[in-house]
Amino acid sequence: MSPTDADLLAYVEASAALLALPLEAARAQRVAQHLARTAALAALLDGVPLRPEDEPAEIYRPAPFPGTADGGASS
Repeated sequence: MSPTDADLLAYVEASAALLALPLEAARAQRVAQHLARTAALAALLDGVPLRPEDEPAEIYRPAPFPGTADGGASS
C-alpha cells in the first residue's frame, strides 16, 4: 500500500514539528511532492529482482581507523 498525498504531507509536517523546523504550508507541500517522487523511484528499484551476486556486500572493506596501520586497536 503506497501512501497518499495527504499521508506524505502529514508525515512531512509531523517530522518538521518534531525537529522544530519552521516549515510554511507551501514549502511543506513541495517537500511532500519530492518525497512522493523519491518513494516512487525507490519502489521501481525495489521491483528489480536481484540475485545475491548482484550486490556483493563482502566486497566492502572499511578503511583502517586513523592512527593505526591495520585498523586494529593501538597499544
